[in-house]
Amino acid sequence: MPHQVTLIPGDGIGPEVAAAARQAVDSTGVKIDWETVELNAEVILKTGQSLPQHVLDSLERTRVGMKGPVTTPIAGGYTSVNVALRKRLDLFANVRPVKSLPGLITRFSDVKIDMVIFPRKHGRSVLRPGA
Repeated sequence: MPHQVTLIPGDGIGPEVAAAARQAVDSTGVKIDWETVELNAEVILKTGQSLPQHVLDSLERTRVGMKGPVTTPIAGGYTSVNVALRKRLDLFANVRPVKSLPGLITRFSDVKIDMVIFPRKHGRSVLRPGA
């Protein structure tokens, strides 16, 4: 049974980036049933919402989404789609990979560091060595 995924191509370079990402995912052989929904500056201006209901409905159905870049006006206009998604869906990810690089001299050059830090929304960070 294929996995259902909402694909939001976006606008500007978004459709090209989303197509390349989709191709990379498809090349894994995992069966994906892509549900493409339009969300771009034109749709936002037409609906008056950074996150129109049809996008939320699709994400609620599939529970998984992949989004290309969407235009965000500088200094006004409407809220960033990324901010709207994070707030509406209560999303938070701030993954920080940390790794020693050969030849780079630091005060920790004698220590081999290879870890990923997953900060929590509330509370202390979670460290995953070698993740």
